[in-house]
Amino acid sequence: MKKLDNYTILYDSECPMCSLYSKALVNSGMLDEKGRASYQQTPPESCPFVDQQRAVDEIALINNNTGEVTYGIYSLFVVLANSFPTLRPFFSFKPFAWLMSKIYAFISFNRRVIVPPPNNSGFRLQPTFKLHYRLTYIFLLGTGAALIFSGYIKSSGLVEIYVAAMFLFQGIICRLIADAKTWDYLGNLATITFMEALLFLPVVVLNLIIPIPFLVFHIYAILVAGLMLFEHIRRTRLIHVGSSLNFTWAAFQLLIFSRLLIR
Repeated sequence: MKKLDNYTILYDSECPMCSLYSKALVNSGMLDEKGRASYQQTPPESCPFVDQQRAVDEIALINNNTGEVTYGIYSLFVVLANSFPTLRPFFSFKPFAWLMSKIYAFISFNRRVIVPPPNNSGFRLQPTFKLHYRLTYIFLLGTGAALIFSGYIKSSGLVEIYVAAMFLFQGIICRLIADAKTWDYLGNLATITFMEALLFLPVVVLNLIIPIPFLVFHIYAILVAGLMLFEHIRRTRLIHVGSSLNFTWAAFQLLIFSRLLIR
């Protein structure tokens, strides 16, 4: 595997995913040991050609010899094409590059609701909020969760109504108590809901093979709901929206699950 020398990738040190994959590029030998630096700790004057806000939104790769800068998925293309030359035709194929750029942007602009930062340094620049990416994220994860739940609970659309009502209800409550954090909270709620659905997925698959006793499903549902309550509490603390949303979320879960679990 060929190493890309004299390049530096600027990553978000407050983003666990960004820290993980940029470190993996170094550990795998794709970048040299000094090939990554966090933009929070990199003085702007040391990178005069870097668009600072764009580097916050999309990971920046700097050619230390020429000063040339690439951003987002194209930064990763440069690293991967150097290590795997056979992949270069894919990276130069415009429809593929366009599709991957959209997927990358979808993840990048939602990264802090996928895995919220354990601490916020208050850095002067923060990722740009883009409503269409957040709405798409909420819709896709909410729909995915509803489909998984409905695989076990035959409710003639009740699950879909439950998921939509939960987002609407919690969104209204959040607007009342922490308006500025509403879209951050709803993004985190989408992640929690999808995580909850993924935990139910083994039960859904197993139930297709061997019917699961309803009592067993009740017990499993309670355990999963309890685990997700702790995750909901953790995330609301991280984004500073208060504890009221934990009570309304728990009450909503109890109300709807009591309806869904009655056959």
